[in-house]
Amino acid sequence: MRPSGSCLCGGIRYELDAEPGAIEFCHCRTCRKSNGTAYGANAPIAASDFRIVAGAELLKAFESSPGKQRYFCERCGSPIYSQHQKRPGILRLRIGLLDTPTSARPRIHFMVAHKAEWDEICNDLPQHTEFEPGRS
Repeated sequence: MRPSGSCLCGGIRYELDAEPGAIEFCHCRTCRKSNGTAYGANAPIAASDFRIVAGAELLKAFESSPGKQRYFCERCGSPIYSQHQKRPGILRLRIGLLDTPTSARPRIHFMVAHKAEWDEICNDLPQHTEFEPGRS
């Protein structure tokens, strides 16, 4: 089965030509605000492996920081993915929108210096105060 996902209202539907990469939990304020949660649960996917099959006209973007666009459904507000101009070939897929099972598993927490004061990290995944070394 080809991995696929959709937004809350079902207006945007997408398919993947590959499994997403490992899931990463970002605790920065922007991810918390854009997802309405304690952290963003994202997985990288090559832009060439991501295809919208319905609702492309509903996909809107917001530049949340210089060079970073966050894409969402204009009807229900579901965050779909983000993309940074520094990495144009990579999308950071909001993994909670998958409708099919995935073999991707959590790998890391980062930006934990910015986590919500009420959040507790209750697993043994590696944690980085800011970005993990070698990543910007």
